[in-house]
Amino acid sequence: MFILLFKKLFKVIHKKYLEKEISIVMMQKSKTKKTKFDVGIIAAGEGSRLKAEGIQLSKPMIPILGKPLIQWVIDAAINSGADNISCIVNEQSKDLESFLKAYYGSNKINLVVKTTESSFHSLKELSQYLTPPFLIAASDSVFIKEEFLSFIEYGINISDADVIVAATDFIDDEKPLYINLDEEGSVIDFVDNTQNYEFVTGGLYLFKKEIKKEIEGAMNANTNRLRNFLRFLIKREFNMQAFPFSRIIDVDHRSDIIKAEEILKQKKNKKR
Repeated sequence: MFILLFKKLFKVIHKKYLEKEISIVMMQKSKTKKTKFDVGIIAAGEGSRLKAEGIQLSKPMIPILGKPLIQWVIDAAINSGADNISCIVNEQSKDLESFLKAYYGSNKINLVVKTTESSFHSLKELSQYLTPPFLIAASDSVFIKEEFLSFIEYGINISDADVIVAATDFIDDEKPLYINLDEEGSVIDFVDNTQNYEFVTGGLYLFKKEIKKEIEGAMNANTNRLRNFLRFLIKREFNMQAFPFSRIIDVDHRSDIIKAEEILKQKKNKKR
């Protein structure tokens, strides 16, 4: 019963913010400059599951409605005010490396080409280029850009949390990271198994506090995944807050491509 009540409350808060708060914030911003923030994109995965299904492109290069997956993430960030973007790719992803160099150029993206041990190690490589507030984004997440903008504006201009986590109750990931939340939407913990938690992370994390010291501490503790680093920050008493998205698709299989395109098409059709 608690979960159902909280889910309802969470959606009411989201609806109120989208209808009222974002309009106020955007009205103010339209008179000045867009919110500025740094972005670090982790695109160093191998995409082994997609390769097993016959797709040989690097996962971030998979076309979604004719546009590479990673381009959706980068364009959303730029359109939301990002002015410093860094991206890490593995040494085998030559197609991705060439695309980023050709399409965006060195003036737009700081490109790090390095094969890392884990997503946390990729974060460590990117952290030297990032100053709060900064966004850490997975390159394989598909979301509605208006919700992304709300997430950025809310996180930077309204929330007093150290980290704002994109959350969704649309669960379509093989290994989702569940979020244990309190009644105010603050993160208590991150959990690998469901245990009746309804929200999962969506691959977008907005940091408003410096984490370089915490990264070094986590490295010394042999932390090896981004999700484990998030748990490490909880233990270091970082205040984390969830922000709800209606749906976020993590593209790991051919079927996810279809689902991602359906979400984006539905949003386009609503605008007409």
